Amino acid sequence: MSEIIQDLSLEDVIGDRFGRYSKYIIQERALPDVRDGLKPVQRRILYAMYDSGNTYDKNFRKSAKTVGDVIGQYHPHGDSSVYDAMVRLSQEWKLRHVLIEMHGNNGSIDNDPPAAMRYTEAKLSRLSEELLRDINKDTVPFVPNYDDTTTEPMVLPARFPNLLINGSTGISAGYATDIPPHNLGEVIQATLKYIDNPDISVSQLMKYVKGPDFPTGGIIQGIDGIKKAYETGKGRIVVRSTVETETLRSGRQELIVTEIPYEVNKSALVKKIDELRADKRVDGIVEVRDETDRTGLRIAIELKKDVNSDAILNFLYKNTDLQISYNFNMVAISDGRPKLMGIREIIDSYLNHQIDVVTKRTRYDLFHAEKRMHIVEGLMKALSVLDEVIAIIRGSKNKKDAKDNLVAEFDFTEEQAEAIVTLQLYRLTNTDIVALEKEHGELEAKINDLRNILDNHDALLNVIKDELKEIRTRFKTERLSRIEAEIAEIKISKEVIVPSEETILSLSRDGYIKRTSVRSFNANRVDEVGLKEGDALLSHLETNTQHIALVFTNKGRYLYLPVHKLPDVKWKDLGQHISQLVPIENDEYVLDVFTEPDFKQNADYIMATKNGMIKKSELELFKTTRFNKPLIAMKLKDNDELINVMRIEADQLITIVTHTGMSLTYSTDELSSTGLRAAGVKSINLKDDDVVEMTQLIQPNDTILMATQRGAVKRIGFKVLSEAKRAQRGIKLLKELKSRPHRIVGADVISDPESIYTIYSNKDSFSGKVSDIHLTEQYTNGSFVVDTDEFGEVNALSVSVPETSKDE
Repeated sequence: MSEIIQDLSLEDVIGDRFGRYSKYIIQERALPDVRDGLKPVQRRILYAMYDSGNTYDKNFRKSAKTVGDVIGQYHPHGDSSVYDAMVRLSQEWKLRHVLIEMHGNNGSIDNDPPAAMRYTEAKLSRLSEELLRDINKDTVPFVPNYDDTTTEPMVLPARFPNLLINGSTGISAGYATDIPPHNLGEVIQATLKYIDNPDISVSQLMKYVKGPDFPTGGIIQGIDGIKKAYETGKGRIVVRSTVETETLRSGRQELIVTEIPYEVNKSALVKKIDELRADKRVDGIVEVRDETDRTGLRIAIELKKDVNSDAILNFLYKNTDLQISYNFNMVAISDGRPKLMGIREIIDSYLNHQIDVVTKRTRYDLFHAEKRMHIVEGLMKALSVLDEVIAIIRGSKNKKDAKDNLVAEFDFTEEQAEAIVTLQLYRLTNTDIVALEKEHGELEAKINDLRNILDNHDALLNVIKDELKEIRTRFKTERLSRIEAEIAEIKISKEVIVPSEETILSLSRDGYIKRTSVRSFNANRVDEVGLKEGDALLSHLETNTQHIALVFTNKGRYLYLPVHKLPDVKWKDLGQHISQLVPIENDEYVLDVFTEPDFKQNADYIMATKNGMIKKSELELFKTTRFNKPLIAMKLKDNDELINVMRIEADQLITIVTHTGMSLTYSTDELSSTGLRAAGVKSINLKDDDVVEMTQLIQPNDTILMATQRGAVKRIGFKVLSEAKRAQRGIKLLKELKSRPHRIVGADVISDPESIYTIYSNKDSFSGKVSDIHLTEQYTNGSFVVDTDEFGEVNALSVSVPETSKDE
């Protein structure tokens, strides 16, 4: 053997070898492909399971069998690396939608290792079938495997945008990727909108993709960071645990963590909090317990008595993984090279892949349909001259001779002749020609459809859209992560419950109540109140810690709450849910709150229901010594509920607005005082299909604002109303339409025209100034402020008074 010795510098050799190695791990190991969102090992696992029939509709199979198939045919690496990747595809706290279903111990959120592969069983999930669907129809390129004994796909057909839905994380040479998971329904909706409008902006896409949707839930803060990431591929958000406050029988409070940030190790988090307690870095924690069970995640942090729970929680947010920063780094393989991509580029790359997949699948289906059509035409022709065909076959020497004779005599093609000579005798019946004619017609229609898809780009896009909609319908789920626009500032404070003093009491629509110091309230605007996503401020009022709060609910009940027992928190903090103070029913919600210094004043409460009942009760009747459960304020009939509560000290005018646009105005002196358990009297005479939307006190200078389900807002002045008697039909406020009549879904009496109104649908909200809505006459339907095709049907209206000057 002759030796060939090359004289090379070490620097050149190492640079060349490392460059080759880097190229390999970037392209073939650590980064996902933008088209199917999978790394090579994940793609090989899914394809190996699919190829061996280990699908969702079959029985589970030993994981070791799959691992063996993968390393034996496609992935020449260690079995542990393949099994680890396989396990991750089955972990619901890692993937938003798991791609593999696994029986047995597949690890835990505490980072416990899974059972050995010989003990666990697995199969493809139902959703992963959509990644592999049509792979046998020449839709994706196949390449030889590592030893040229078989072939493997370079990419999967991926009938849904898996990269965004399940996200990805990985580190290679010089590149890393962190793509968070998203909600399947939102991503597909955004893809559909992109197909319809390729020039759609990131801001418009964010109407559909609100942000990441982590499988572990939590609260995401920072819409600006989300938008930046969607535009550039890089951005920062804050992910915060979902924490509630519970009160123990001993009077102590405990923080209950039910959701933690994505990819946080729960056991390490619990250990860290307990270390802070043991090291006395935070004073006020008695015990930390991991109470997680099969019903869900739960970490209990028990606090000392009279400790400010919000201050401790803020300390834990700052010093533990109860709150983390998540940095987008959306790098994926595109056209064979790593690329930092925004959401539009990811969707565009995915769409181009789908166009290619559907085009190839259509060509495949067209080829086989035309091939079958050719055979069917030959069989139909043969049946039309059946006797001659039989005679020729009987007179032939062998099969080949019979085929040659048929071709020569009747101009059959080779394929048609083959089909004729292999035809079974039972198919020579009269029924078979009918079946062939039916099949011929179906094939003809199918071929026309397939050719139309290939010739018409819009038809091809419609196919993609229809298939995406079908996947969305089958697999969409509700969001798990809530999104808050701003990253909350963490201020660590060790304040305790303040003594009796002037305070601000606030109540939200979702039932969160709190008292706040006047200083904290004055330091912020009214609209900066701490609220959960989708919640709104119902009422805030100045009171004293010695006063009593009366909270009325839709069930005709009231809660008697001493103000000093309410949670004392900052204006920007959430407060405590009313049910943690007094137990209420699951479908019961708060309507309004009033405070009383005592119950000796000459005042009355007026309560009105949606079915048109009303009652007046004296203030002194509401005093009680038992306040650990809700008390009856008004007896309600079946299917009725309380909608408005008013407090008066002298007779006033009251006005009612109904769903169909009727209105009645009368004086409260028509109401007699009754006991709390009374059902009241009829307020307005309603038609069978009508309900009351609003019952409120009104002054001559006030106006009424109404919103209809069609997105119209109407404002009328006091002069439109006419004072009448109780229990009449009233006057009509809307113009009746035969087609799609307007129906009032919310109304409010406006004292200050500078107030802000907000209308809501199931998917959006819109706000505006009341003064921008001009006063109109009686028989009009107002002005349209939203398009319900985009906005959705309006279902609610709320009005907030403008912020008063801090100098006043």
